[in-house]
Amino acid sequence: MEFKKLDKVHQGRFINRYDITYVTPSGREKVYEMISRDPEIKVKEDLWRRPLDAVALIVTDKSGERLLLNREFRMGVAEYVYNFPAGLVEPGEDILTAARRELFEETGLTLTEVTDILPPSYSAPAFGNEKNAHVVGVAEGVLRGSDREVEDIKAAWFSKAELRELLRTQPFAARTQVFCYQWSRE
Repeated sequence: MEFKKLDKVHQGRFINRYDITYVTPSGREKVYEMISRDPEIKVKEDLWRRPLDAVALIVTDKSGERLLLNREFRMGVAEYVYNFPAGLVEPGEDILTAARRELFEETGLTLTEVTDILPPSYSAPAFGNEKNAHVVGVAEGVLRGSDREVEDIKAAWFSKAELRELLRTQPFAARTQVFCYQWSRE
């Protein structure tokens, strides 16, 4: 595909919509609709040369036998979905600062050990260019609901057997579903 041009279609409060025009190998023009948190995309390189948008946390309890998941009401699908604790990186934050803050805001837990930080990946490249980093580690503390009124989140610890049952009966975010499937079968 050959990039031809990029046009901003709509600027929202949090999400912006763009049309990207490509030319196919046969010479046909294809207009692709995409969304971004970035309100200032001007050239093709802006699509990927951009700062990290969000962090997600893959954490177990101290024993390593239970995985933490959030059950969160997601307005875009009008139902509760299981997902990793996650959130946006605020201006001036690094990955770990954002991860610790989001974990505490959504669950009341503290990140006590970091075992890995995965490099940025795309949330949903078929729709947009949002970049996430995944922080892997251990969390401790007392669970509580989100401290933000606009979030309807309930966090809980799950054993591998409990996850296998949840995977059969409950809706998940795609990345979380795949990870939980693998983790629950180890």
